[in-house]
Amino acid sequence: MVKKYNCSFCGEEIETGTGIQYVRRDGSSLYFCSSKCRKNLLVLKRKPRKFKWTQSYQKQ
Repeated sequence: MVKKYNCSFCGEEIETGTGIQYVRRDGSSLYFCSSKCRKNLLVLKRKPRKFKWTQSYQKQ
């Protein structure tokens, strides 16, 4: 059985065989559907609640 993951930034479901897994130094894993999401969270240090295209914004 294949395990499905959600993007750590936008919340979209990641298809099998795609996406990026980032492992922090403390051992926690972050999953990203695209480089757009990865750069927004890790490089630019943005909060997903402030962007209309993320699911956490839509929950507000």
